[in-house]
Amino acid sequence: MIEKANEVIEFAEMKMEDAVSHLEEELKTYRAGKANPAVFDSVMVNYYGVQTSLPKMTSITSPDARTMLIQPWDKSTMHAIEKAIIDANLGFTPQNNGEVIRINIPALTEDRRKELVKKSKGEGESAKVAIRNARRDAIDQLKKLQKEGLPEDSEKDCEDKIQKLTDKFSKKVEEILTAKEKEILTV
Repeated sequence: MIEKANEVIEFAEMKMEDAVSHLEEELKTYRAGKANPAVFDSVMVNYYGVQTSLPKMTSITSPDARTMLIQPWDKSTMHAIEKAIIDANLGFTPQNNGEVIRINIPALTEDRRKELVKKSKGEGESAKVAIRNARRDAIDQLKKLQKEGLPEDSEKDCEDKIQKLTDKFSKKVEEILTAKEKEILTV
């Protein structure tokens, strides 16, 4: 029974780690006024009838803090890439010179910065909800194990461990959000 309880704790910890990892991946796409190729991770290009992610068909570089260069492997896809960037509504205007697509990163307005902070806090809240859901599911499983013969004091110890994990990962989410907010608000 104790092994099953430990498996429940490990599974809950894995779910909480996944929530934090997902938050970090989502926040990478929030640009803070400087060139970050990760903003194109979700851009899908119609490549001969197949939706393909932009980073899989191009080389994306950032020669300086305000410029990104997108160099497609196949030059015939330039217009499709331009269209996909415009359709993704990232706030960029691509400039195609036939060889590469140049993206100049505009400075963020104060309103846009506040909007990004608000959006990142929403993502953080979603991560916290996922963490709390993992805690709830684990505690429910422990209660079932208790009915199947797990001693009550062992069940309470496991609940304490799960609560400590919940607190640890919630604190991690707060730290990530604080760092992202500072990055976004730094002009």
